[in-house]
Amino acid sequence: MFEIELIKQIEINIDYILMLVKKYHDTHCEDKEVLITIKKAIDASPELRSKKQLIETFISGINDADDVMSEWHDYVVNQREEELQTIIAEEKLKPEDTRKFLENAFRDGEIKTLGTDIDKLMPPVSRFGGGGRAKKKQGVIDKLKVFFEKYFGIGGSTSFAEQEQETAVYDFDTKSSLPMAAESFAAYDND
Repeated sequence: MFEIELIKQIEINIDYILMLVKKYHDTHCEDKEVLITIKKAIDASPELRSKKQLIETFISGINDADDVMSEWHDYVVNQREEELQTIIAEEKLKPEDTRKFLENAFRDGEIKTLGTDIDKLMPPVSRFGGGGRAKKKQGVIDKLKVFFEKYFGIGGSTSFAEQEQETAVYDFDTKSSLPMAAESFAAYDND
């Protein structure tokens, strides 16, 4: 019983890793002992193993950052967006539906593979012509699971909406001379 409690107490999370990254950065990236501690901490944590490459790339790219946490969050958002765009392009997924699906997955804490949600993301493929739909679907599920495992619980924005939203502008000041749908044209003739 005591051993289980002890394991819970020393659970390693991303905040601990970022604290070590800050410590490493404060030594002007010269204390290699901190890097060894970070590597061991990542390898010891089942939750962080899927994020290892992401963390290592961040550490190697960090130079003169004032706020390591802020830099991390920006880095995660940028990397996640790049990777998501790559998956969407490679698998020819519907961007809006894929983003909504992932936003729900991150909110719920899991990728839901049952039901028709995955089918909504996929491009039209013949269900009967042997177009390899099942294989294609499984490939999409596998990629989305890897993506989810890599980015779940490490910070950054939780929104997957497109960065650039177009806004529709309506001009209500202009008067239109078109009749209403149920009215006859004759009621508006001023001749």
